[in-house]
Amino acid sequence: DTHGNVVHLFERECSIQRRHQKVIEEAPSSILTPEIRERMGQDAINVARSCNYRGAGTVEFLMDENLNYYFLEMNTRLQVEHPVTELITGVDLVEQQIRIARGEPLSFSQDSLQIKGHALELRVYAEDPSDNFHPSVGKISVYRRPRQKNIRLDDGYEEGLTIPIYYDPMIAKLITYGETRPAAIHTMLQAIELYEIEGVETTLPFGNFVFNHKAFTSGNFDTHFVKKYFTPEALEKDNHIGAEIAAQLAVKLFENHKKVLKTPDVSGSEWGNGRR
Repeated sequence: DTHGNVVHLFERECSIQRRHQKVIEEAPSSILTPEIRERMGQDAINVARSCNYRGAGTVEFLMDENLNYYFLEMNTRLQVEHPVTELITGVDLVEQQIRIARGEPLSFSQDSLQIKGHALELRVYAEDPSDNFHPSVGKISVYRRPRQKNIRLDDGYEEGLTIPIYYDPMIAKLITYGETRPAAIHTMLQAIELYEIEGVETTLPFGNFVFNHKAFTSGNFDTHFVKKYFTPEALEKDNHIGAEIAAQLAVKLFENHKKVLKTPDVSGSEWGNGRR
């Protein structure tokens, strides 16, 4: 702020990328030790102080397999993936930007900030993952948002609108929160399943692939994830598995329903039996 206060709001992991651009982000990182987190945060503060920076900004580091990290750049703005930071800290970064611009001091200190839970973000692009993530343009014929606890959706499209060729292909940011990383992943997979977009191809199937992949769930991944693990055939495999699971569930539900209908209930009517 303008009163000499500088704090860091911990880290974001942004290694899942295509064409060197982020697709999935999370906070906090699953590989940082408390010692590295503290040291990296202090280095970020030092970078901001060195240029008398005011407002929200992001200092980016590259980390190698030995957990050594190196300064990459500073983005002097609020980044796309800021919601994951908001969810784990409880700080509204947009509000803080405005308050700082008004000359107000920060209402919190570094010692008062704590990481609570885990958050994930999937950038929902109008792109075709099966065609090297090429842009997909056209009219959105179906657009149904996932509505469930611990799901946040930042979007700007509605059913019937057209995805043009002139702008960034991002449709929305799908963000989920959980008390633990596995809980956040589980909620994200549910959100992807509930999120319906038709008329254009999107990165939702790619997100489903990533969040189900053992390299991601284990936390053992890097910026080469797509090159190492992803192929268009992987999406087809996921679709087949999903279809098989859906078919099995349908059969099981039908069999259970038949059992209920066959169960005699002398105390009720046939309408009551059928309702069950």
